[in-house]
Amino acid sequence: MRKGLCWIFGVALLGVVALQFTNPPHLSPPLVPGHDLMATNAPPREIAELLKNSCYDCHSSETKWPWYSYIAPISWSVVGHVNDARSMLNFSEWPHDDPKKARKKWRRIADSIDANEMPLPSYARVHRESRLSDDQRKKLVDWCQQEAELLAGQ
Repeated sequence: MRKGLCWIFGVALLGVVALQFTNPPHLSPPLVPGHDLMATNAPPREIAELLKNSCYDCHSSETKWPWYSYIAPISWSVVGHVNDARSMLNFSEWPHDDPKKARKKWRRIADSIDANEMPLPSYARVHRESRLSDDQRKKLVDWCQQEAELLAGQ
């Protein structure tokens, strides 16, 4: 019986080790000067800090990959979430030259934050710095809506 358990444990351990060779690449696309939201449309300092702490890890090319993002099978989920998030919104590729597109993005951001959809609850549980208080959430939503309104006239 004991010998059988050792074999089962050994095979399971080998399986876990083998999974580590299946990690997806942790890509952080190169930053293009002048394309980031903060480059030419810098928000007030408090708003910039909220965006950096709550949004930029997933929604920019400045992802700080945590240690657990290198351990399969968790890595598959983390890398997948970041890739999906960037495809929906990437602050590092902000549409400075397209006011209509930027206005849509500000409205979507405001709606997602206001509905408590962002930052993702699962992300906020692990990353305390990303959590938004009700006051911070309101300030961010109000600022995003204000930016959308400013672009409406262009």
